[in-house]
Amino acid sequence: MKNLYRTVKNLFQRPSTKIGLGVLVMGGFIAGAIAWLGFNTALHATSKEEFCLSCHSMHDNLLPELQKTVHWSNRTGVRTRCSDCHVPHNFTDKIARKMQASREVWGELIGTIGTREKFQEHRIVLARREWKRLSANGSRECRVCHDYKDMDFNVMRPASQVAMRRAAERDESCISCHKGIAHQLPDMKGAHNPAFDTLVSAASGQNIEAGGEYFAILPRDLFTDPQMTQKIGLLEVGAKVKMLETQGNMQRVELDLWRKNKGYGRVWYSQFGLNITSAILEKTVSRDDNLVKVLEAQEDLLTGLEWQRVKAEVWMQAESLLASPEPIWSIARSSYSSSCSTCHRQPQEAHFDANTWPGLFGGMVGFTSMDEDTAKVVLKYLQNHSSDFSETAHGNDATKGAVQTARP
Repeated sequence: MKNLYRTVKNLFQRPSTKIGLGVLVMGGFIAGAIAWLGFNTALHATSKEEFCLSCHSMHDNLLPELQKTVHWSNRTGVRTRCSDCHVPHNFTDKIARKMQASREVWGELIGTIGTREKFQEHRIVLARREWKRLSANGSRECRVCHDYKDMDFNVMRPASQVAMRRAAERDESCISCHKGIAHQLPDMKGAHNPAFDTLVSAASGQNIEAGGEYFAILPRDLFTDPQMTQKIGLLEVGAKVKMLETQGNMQRVELDLWRKNKGYGRVWYSQFGLNITSAILEKTVSRDDNLVKVLEAQEDLLTGLEWQRVKAEVWMQAESLLASPEPIWSIARSSYSSSCSTCHRQPQEAHFDANTWPGLFGGMVGFTSMDEDTAKVVLKYLQNHSSDFSETAHGNDATKGAVQTARP
């Protein structure tokens, strides 16, 4: 045993007396070359489409989506493969991407994305990860085939020319406008904007006093009592309430809003004549005189509709309010600026009035990656900073003057 130990020790500590230095160097070089060849072969093999599609989650979910797009079949006969978009071409970024992809392999092995339902639920996480990567590198993989300097803008449709010329001027990342071009977009309804976590944290520390006015940080259910035995509606984000009392984790608040005296009058608005939704009541209680008090009525001269100022006392969960709406608008302003300026220059908030913004925004939001809560906040922000409330040139034009004349 001692002899074996001495032999091993001599092998690593003493110079060789029987094997030449050249042989050792050559042997090390050959071993390194073989190791590198094996590593490079494995790297190449795991970048092939066959390897990607060997996981049934990819084969059953993403392949059918890709096969329906122009990236799979087109008039030129040039087909895009998985690695063309999802594996960087330079070595350093490729290794980094391989390490990141190990999470997806692990998710396949343990069943995180093992079924269609689980994959759809997790799709938003996978998509955002790729969007972030492509945004950071300027969509480098896309530009192997689609580079601004090689584009002939004159053969594009007029609308496309405007958007693409602006994108080229700013060297915009392709993924900013072209999410969902090869695979289905994820369902954004269940997505969560982490920026709202700061609002929740701020609301939890907000000092609430009876008689004070506060603003809802997120949509909140409304109830008739602190035991939450009957849900009667939903308070929208940014809506203003007056605090009456607090009982445990519930708060009684007063709503002082406007509604159109038409049908059930379920939708309540923050201002007379302006479609800025603050609350939506269930139709079973919207005309309940014991809950809803009508304070006054006015006719909107622009539409001929009668509007009623209404008041109700309702219950909602605590830690949902802030003393100022500015933290809410700050998140909305940032989201509007980052999400709505990638394809074109977004309009100024005061460019349109509060009643025009919902239709315009509804046509734009589908081209962004906003989740449902963020979209609601941004729309509310645009309406509350529209020409009806602005002192800008658009806010003081003849149209606004007509609105002010029609609405006391």
